[in-house]
Amino acid sequence: MNVLVTGGGGYIGLELCRQLLERGDTVRVVDRFFFGDAPLARLAEQSGATLTYVAGDVRELDPAWLEGVDAVSHLAGLSNDPTAEYNPEANWQMNAIATERLAEACKARGITRFVFGSSASLYDGIGPGMFDEQTAVQPRGAYSLSKKYAEDALLRLGDARFAPVVLRQGTVYGWSPRMRFDLVVNTFLKDAATVGKLYLHGGGWQWRPLVDVGDVARAHIACLRASADLVGGEIFNVMQENYQVRQLAMLVAGSLSLRGRVVTLEEAPLPKLVRDYRMSNLKLTQRLGFTPAVTVLESIDAMLQELPLDDVGWLANPRWYNIAWMSLLEEVHAAQRAFPTIY
Repeated sequence: MNVLVTGGGGYIGLELCRQLLERGDTVRVVDRFFFGDAPLARLAEQSGATLTYVAGDVRELDPAWLEGVDAVSHLAGLSNDPTAEYNPEANWQMNAIATERLAEACKARGITRFVFGSSASLYDGIGPGMFDEQTAVQPRGAYSLSKKYAEDALLRLGDARFAPVVLRQGTVYGWSPRMRFDLVVNTFLKDAATVGKLYLHGGGWQWRPLVDVGDVARAHIACLRASADLVGGEIFNVMQENYQVRQLAMLVAGSLSLRGRVVTLEEAPLPKLVRDYRMSNLKLTQRLGFTPAVTVLESIDAMLQELPLDDVGWLANPRWYNIAWMSLLEEVHAAQRAFPTIY
């Protein structure tokens, strides 16, 4: 299968590309390479001609991207609430409008399978309960509003010739070659390793559905390969389990203690925006026979094998944090405009 992966240079995208190549698929990546292309370049070296990539912005669709493509896994765009609030207009253009236009172009070209990385954050703000794909969602932020628009657009386009699939991905954790430390488990691990202290806002009683980055990639592959009558026009929740934030902190602290690190947990005030919701992944299990299985504890252990705990200074690199990196690049671009002769 020839698969186009938009955002294939990102946190989830790189792992998806790796797994697709491992299965023998041919992969084309379109990515802005906002965080650089070094990890993908290394993967391309290992894979030869089966992986090609181009720097491109999904807001500026190039029909050449779709030539020879059998299926699309669409991950490009701003990736969470903070980045969406940082630049709401870019978020809407990338996550909502560009998704709709890309799907329309795929349908016009006869590409039947389109898997979209949506977000479980659509369930936030509804109130207590266990939510499934039939729950009426009430998006309340720029990020979830853009994802809902994209979902609705895709489902409207679905018919006998076009089978879009929506994956409402839980909060992701785990190691990736394009690492992020601004996701709750990964952030806790970074804080535990660097300062030995974790803050539980409001006691950490909030619920979050979580899933390992490798399992997210496996969910995409399952939907790319499944028959259209099973997945076409469907929404699937993707998560390993619902966890309370304090549980995550305890798992991280316990894992560090086994390596001789003392980590303390302290209560802190609630922030203005509190995310607290749970969801069910029963539909994914029943329909496709796939259930994300990599636990938080297993993923923490895998990340600790990658992290040099005796030299944690590299964790301060802004490249691992979306907002910090975006801010830094904006400063650089502003300096380039102000002092063009220097650059």
